[in-house]
Amino acid sequence: MKFVPGGGAACWADVNADGWTDLCAGGTVWLNRGGQQFEKLADGFGEVVADDFDNDGFTDLFSWSQLKLYRNNAGKSFAVWPLPELPRTVSLAACWSDHDGDHRPDLFIAGYEDWDAGITWPSFFLQQQPDHQFVLTQTDQRYRARGATACDFDQDGDSDIYVSNYRLQPNVLWRREPQQFVDVAAELGALATSPGFDGGHSIGAAWGDFDNDGHFDLFAGNFAHVDDRGDQPKSRFLRCLGAKLGWKFEDRGPCGVFYQESWASPAVADADGDGQLDLFFTSVYETASFNVRNQPTLFLQAGEWQWLDQSSPVGLSGLPPTYQAAWADFDQDGDPDLVSAGRLWINQLPQGQAWLSVELRGTPPLAAVNATGAQVLLRIADRTFCRQVEAGTGQGNQNEATLLFGLGQLQGPATLEVLWPGGRRSVHNVSHLNQRLRITPPALTAPR
Repeated sequence: MKFVPGGGAACWADVNADGWTDLCAGGTVWLNRGGQQFEKLADGFGEVVADDFDNDGFTDLFSWSQLKLYRNNAGKSFAVWPLPELPRTVSLAACWSDHDGDHRPDLFIAGYEDWDAGITWPSFFLQQQPDHQFVLTQTDQRYRARGATACDFDQDGDSDIYVSNYRLQPNVLWRREPQQFVDVAAELGALATSPGFDGGHSIGAAWGDFDNDGHFDLFAGNFAHVDDRGDQPKSRFLRCLGAKLGWKFEDRGPCGVFYQESWASPAVADADGDGQLDLFFTSVYETASFNVRNQPTLFLQAGEWQWLDQSSPVGLSGLPPTYQAAWADFDQDGDPDLVSAGRLWINQLPQGQAWLSVELRGTPPLAAVNATGAQVLLRIADRTFCRQVEAGTGQGNQNEATLLFGLGQLQGPATLEVLWPGGRRSVHNVSHLNQRLRITPPALTAPR
């Protein structure tokens, strides 16, 4: 279905609070009318990531391309919200997360470059105050960032941020310490590079529990030329080894993601509903070096740390260059749909596979309304599946906040454990599958 012009980023978010996820793309907000059609609400926003920063029940938009925050007026319109004086920068991505555990969403803005002038633009953190104003807390001008995505990978209750840096520079993993963020990428093995290189040409990365062990792993997408030092660092999966091994990452390599020079923005979802996370990966050259054709590709997980190109069988072959990649079950039929290359691709999974959809809604002051950063562990039979609510992935894109679990031929009942931002948790029993759940935090247990 042709949907939005151009190949910029895409952001799924329910902006009018009607229970149907809407789409922000090409600078335009499109309202989802019951999964049947879309209607333009407003435009002129540039490229955005979304969260309900003021916890009023209506999701707001931060335009990383304009460096403006747009406050949502009850799903009817948007108005610019004041920000402090910002460092001069040019950004290709941003992400929302709760930096300080106060249940008010904060922002990280990734700074890129002016290649001709030899300038590295700063990245910086904006922390929200009780009056919904923002203050600048940290800046970093070491590297040329293209992507930013947050996850509480060490499950200590506060958000951490992975930054994809270009120009063969090392990626950054900002782990939240008591008063600031500290870069632990080198210490934990998350640079996403190869021997002989400090870093890669990373454009975007995506978090996901790829091996269903309850820990969030990373896929780092690297654009890679062939230069006089040999092959530059390729895209790779980084497996999180968990608490017993100090939350370090194991470099698993490409795991079947074959080489294309112009790989760009990855997006992760269980596209075939079998319980294993799959990968859609965009490319941005139509014809790369040596006259080699590049194209966006859907990789389905085929087994333990192996992915196979299945673009042609599912109708996604031959896509044009694009940075646009974001998943959402916009029609609420239990499978994830994809917006990419200026089109909306509707998933045609056959009926019969089990699924579960989970929407988390916080109740301040226990949790922020959108519950960004929360994690859900679904336990069914002897298997565990883990998903998180995120607000920013790849290079400037955003998947739907409602969490969709593909469960193949599994049958209920099941148990959900929610790790809410701040470290508190709740447990919920699920009697049957193939339903959409809305979960709000009950009386929560103490942080673990």
